[in-house]
Amino acid sequence: MKANYLLILLGFCCLFVLGNEASATHVRAGEITTRRISNTSLTYEITATLYFDEGGGRMASEQENDIDMCFGDGSPIAQVRRSFRGNINRNTTINIYRTTHTFPGPGTYNIITIITNRNDNTRNIPNSVNTTFELRTTIVVSAPLGLNSTPVMLNPPLDSARVGQKFCHNPAAFDSDGDSLAYRLTTPAGRQGWDVTCRPTQFVAGYQRPEVIGGSPTTETGNAPATLTIDPRTGDLCWDAPAEKGQYNVAFIIEEYRDGIKVGEIVRDMQIVVVEGTNRRPELRVPDDLCVEAGTIINQAITATDPDGNRLQLSAFGGPFNVGPDGRPYTDPTNNQPINIIAPPFATFNPRPDQTLNSPATGTFRWQTACAHVREEPYDVVIRAVDLPARGQTQLATLESFRIRVYAPRPQNLTARPGTGRATILTWSAYACGVPGAEMVIYRREGCTTLATPPCSTGIGATAGYTEIGRVPITATTFTDTDPSLRRGASYSYRLVAAFPRPRGGESVVSNEACLALPLQVPLMTNVTVDSTDATRGRITVRWTRPIGLGATDVGGPFQYRLFRAPGLTATAGNDFVQIAVIDADLSGTRADTVYVDRGLNTSGGGYRYRVEFYYTEAGTGALTRLDVTDAASSVVLAAAGELRRVRLSWSANVPWDNTNQRHRVYRSVSGPNGPFNRIAEVAVQGPNTFTFTDTGSDSFAGDGVQTLTLSPDSVYCYRVETVGVYTNPAVSLRPQNELLNYSQAVCASPIDTTRPCPPRLSLDSLDCSSLRGEAACNQTSFSNTLNWQAATGGNQPCDTRIASYNVYYARYEEDTEHQRLTGVPAPTTTFQHTSLTSVAGCYYVTAVTRGGLESAPSNRVCKDICPVFELPNVFTPNGDGKNDVFVPLPCPAGVVSVQFVVYNRFGGKVFETSDVNINWSGRTSGGQELSAGLYYYQASVRFGGVSRNGSVQVYKGWVQLMRESNAK
Repeated sequence: MKANYLLILLGFCCLFVLGNEASATHVRAGEITTRRISNTSLTYEITATLYFDEGGGRMASEQENDIDMCFGDGSPIAQVRRSFRGNINRNTTINIYRTTHTFPGPGTYNIITIITNRNDNTRNIPNSVNTTFELRTTIVVSAPLGLNSTPVMLNPPLDSARVGQKFCHNPAAFDSDGDSLAYRLTTPAGRQGWDVTCRPTQFVAGYQRPEVIGGSPTTETGNAPATLTIDPRTGDLCWDAPAEKGQYNVAFIIEEYRDGIKVGEIVRDMQIVVVEGTNRRPELRVPDDLCVEAGTIINQAITATDPDGNRLQLSAFGGPFNVGPDGRPYTDPTNNQPINIIAPPFATFNPRPDQTLNSPATGTFRWQTACAHVREEPYDVVIRAVDLPARGQTQLATLESFRIRVYAPRPQNLTARPGTGRATILTWSAYACGVPGAEMVIYRREGCTTLATPPCSTGIGATAGYTEIGRVPITATTFTDTDPSLRRGASYSYRLVAAFPRPRGGESVVSNEACLALPLQVPLMTNVTVDSTDATRGRITVRWTRPIGLGATDVGGPFQYRLFRAPGLTATAGNDFVQIAVIDADLSGTRADTVYVDRGLNTSGGGYRYRVEFYYTEAGTGALTRLDVTDAASSVVLAAAGELRRVRLSWSANVPWDNTNQRHRVYRSVSGPNGPFNRIAEVAVQGPNTFTFTDTGSDSFAGDGVQTLTLSPDSVYCYRVETVGVYTNPAVSLRPQNELLNYSQAVCASPIDTTRPCPPRLSLDSLDCSSLRGEAACNQTSFSNTLNWQAATGGNQPCDTRIASYNVYYARYEEDTEHQRLTGVPAPTTTFQHTSLTSVAGCYYVTAVTRGGLESAPSNRVCKDICPVFELPNVFTPNGDGKNDVFVPLPCPAGVVSVQFVVYNRFGGKVFETSDVNINWSGRTSGGQELSAGLYYYQASVRFGGVSRNGSVQVYKGWVQLMRESNAK
């Protein structure tokens, strides 16, 4: 279980300077950590660990009995009581505040605490004594995470450095859940004044990064500007190099990740005191990062040297230990109970941390690793070397870290043997690490193979070709592979990997291989070859072996083969196998009983699959009983597609033998699908994606005569492919040779040509407006347009003159950008009559289409408009005699869409108005009053519906004589 409290030892003397330079008022450093404590509720234990300045703020430290804490879930501010107060040294105390809180549901929560004042005289925080000290920890609350907790930090956030000398610090963060950690710098949080709110923390106003303070600060070597960095992987915080003495605060974030997903982060705010002096820090040499199998004993020497010849003290801390840098067991300061952050056995380090050594000094790190230490993330070990200078000089320390990854041991003694039917039984030795929740993962691939396993390489890589087929508890020692897709005649390789449960995770090195060929006690399919290609009279020859490995006395006869066929290369709904033949079997080999010619097929389609069932006679009952069934084998299906001056072929088959890593044969015919065929190439195929060939007309096989061609789009070329395959099982020996040869069906295709035809030249019959006048035109409701065009030669532009047809396009209005295709006109016809039109108005263009289906650009666009006709009489007699009683346009208006007609008397007064296209004025006012005979004036605004979508408007003005009965006589 993960401890969520600071693991320190009371009395541990940190290297924090104790002199007057550190005199201040209140908080120096701290962080907030959390630990989920319930599997049934979202309850967390939350701990704030704070370090107080005793030199100038003892009273404040003593009186800080509780602090305010916000949980980020909308609950009220909590008063968290202090659970422990103790001395780090005479100038610093540690206060621990602990509470529990249950969050309302899953989510991401920011836990915040704000302390009234920082300590005084912090160089890079203006007015630090009046600036709040604010901490934030973000957690992802989620039931699936289980008892997740933030990492703990085993090194207090207080340290000292010397002017002009590189300084490094490591928080020694350890996550016992095995989550991965990442580090990044941030700005300390705080604000001027104080208010009790749960508002988000804010960065300190005016904060300066410490490496920019002091004129023009440089690195220790003096050849570059000073830097402050943190290693995102190890957490090594280095300042190279301080330029001026004083106390400084820096902050960094420790992010926690599980399976690549961020599950929380901690902000740690720490204080560094820089002093002047001539003392130089020690030099420390630690081992390189290590990777060991659980159960390995690690013995590593650590060497420290002091450049000033001072005596040294060495100490170590980190995840593998159960003691702190002072050599005392880790305890919970709130109850003084010992705690272990990992399972025993624990690492040890000699000499003791209080032992003084001459320079150079040597220490020994020793750790007996165990199964309980397996995890995906490495352990960090931090070594500290402290010098003991002469009186008046400040002690300096050097920290270096190295990482240890402990991986699970390799599963041992994996074996494979045949089971019942097609089953394979795997067994192995009891696993050495029986960690609860761990599993043994079983992997399989076809074909036996060696597998390189570099040191510290765990699991099995995706490129090895293995597929996970099962998992069993880590205590299991056997697994039966009953996959029905296992193929007779094939060899299968099995391997094991032990997988440890999350969150710690971790895998073992892959086991050695166990390889097994399935027993051959049934026939094997050897051929499904297409003899002829036809939609109804196609023929396929199917062959298989007699039962391989079946002894003469193993089963009794008579024997029988039953042949089944199914359409397609793979099984789908509705294409099940049906029996097509029953053949009496003779195991002596004197009869041709393992071949069948399947006739009357559509071999130009998508292929067929075949399988054979073998039957024997059961002793006693005499019943024919099925012993087993072969793996299905399909015919080879070839596809051809025309490309630019070439034809691309691709083929596939679903067979129990291996067609890869062979040389397949490609044949071409210029006489049709029934040949004769000439072999033109041998294709070196590898995986299924390489079953392709592009015919450019060449012929690279001279054995049957070279027939190199220039492929023409006007010609059709036919192809078939002969695949070559073998069974990978060394126990399969076929005569007269092991190669399995199968032909595909024949397919035909033509190459394409991207040369487009030139656009034709279009003309449209002219409009005879005179034909639209008179009584005869009034009854015309259907119109037609006649198009004529000429094929263009293109001049200097290359054009394909092999025109197959022409496309005619039409749009009703000249503003239309989209034209509809009316029809295709086969060449050499170059005319088209567009009939059944309600108006002659419209626009046309024509394109040419080659035999290969390439279409030219549009021809010139030709539009036809209407003949607008609208005439009015100059007299009418509304006297009720049925003759000329209504004022209407003369026969017959053409193309009129709308009319706005107004009548005025001789004084200019409007007497009648209508929008009736036919006007139909009866000699009355718009109100229905009869008008007297006389002369009236009119204006007609007429809109015609021609080729323009909005039409054209013409205004007609004139007079009309209205005559009644008396003056009509």
